[in-house]
Amino acid sequence: MKGKKRFAWAMVCWACGLILISCGRNHAASEDRLYVGVAFYNQSDSYISELMNCLKEQFARMGEGDMKVTMAMRDAAGSQRTQDDQVKEMIDAGCNVLCVNLVDRTDPSTIIDMAKEKDVPIIFFNREPVSEDMMRWDRLYYVGADAKQSGVMQGELAADAIRENKRIDRNHDGKIQYVVLEGEPGHQDAIIRTENAVDTLKNQGIELEKINCGIANWNRAQAQNRMMQMIGQYQNKIELVLANNDDMALGAIDAYKKLNFTESARPVFFGIDGTDVGLRAVVDLELAGTVYNDKEGQAEAMAKLAEGLALNREMKGLKFKNKKYVFLPYKKITSDNVGGFIGKNGGRN
Repeated sequence: MKGKKRFAWAMVCWACGLILISCGRNHAASEDRLYVGVAFYNQSDSYISELMNCLKEQFARMGEGDMKVTMAMRDAAGSQRTQDDQVKEMIDAGCNVLCVNLVDRTDPSTIIDMAKEKDVPIIFFNREPVSEDMMRWDRLYYVGADAKQSGVMQGELAADAIRENKRIDRNHDGKIQYVVLEGEPGHQDAIIRTENAVDTLKNQGIELEKINCGIANWNRAQAQNRMMQMIGQYQNKIELVLANNDDMALGAIDAYKKLNFTESARPVFFGIDGTDVGLRAVVDLELAGTVYNDKEGQAEAMAKLAEGLALNREMKGLKFKNKKYVFLPYKKITSDNVGGFIGKNGGRN
């Protein structure tokens, strides 16, 4: 499966190379040329992989007109040191704007210093730097979504499901026994998503009993392993699984399948991000719900912002918060509305 994923990713990158030439060493900004360097933390993250495809589509579309767009993309494979080196390479190659998905959101100093020295603006995305770092230079921006909103929406989805389906409380004790699968230790979005999902459930009158919490680093395979450990420890006591992203929710489902639990003996699962595979799981009624993280909207915003920053053009249609942040809203997804999000462009109207 991993081999197929890598092959597919290689083909995408090859196809992109036919359209977008990687940055050359003697590039200079001009009114009809845009040179973009894109650095992301790990291609194995399903959401990031899909967001990158959307971003390539945006820049390719931009390059169909009078604008000449060239682009370089680099995968840091989870290493901040590697990403620092990759960004230096792209700056040295002449890129006039950077889009950076940090490996470590608390450690952007090297990248900021290099970009500032060469006056190359940075659009951070998906992993938001701390506010103190964002204030270090007036050419730093962020495009993403409000993590709190995703947690609140996940909690609302779970609360609705629990009220509508009394069978979720399988032991009929009036409480929902739940576990959480979290992203990276100390990661801002993981903490905020978890806290707000749980708080929202409680605020909506759902009585909860926390059984356990496992770190799975946004990864499906790690989530499966953590879930199998928890199932071994708690057997059929778990009634609700809240996962910080779809990959981990699906990993939890994989664990129950591997252990041959019937559907009626499984808990209810909720994810966040609305990845392609997550949406299919909602259609198949394996995932009770997810929260759509608007990758198409974010890619469009990043492309517009990159063009405006590199070429000193007006950035029409972008709404800024504190003059630096562009946030796209999340949307709740259940089996009732999932059809509108499946397909090209995520079903955006």
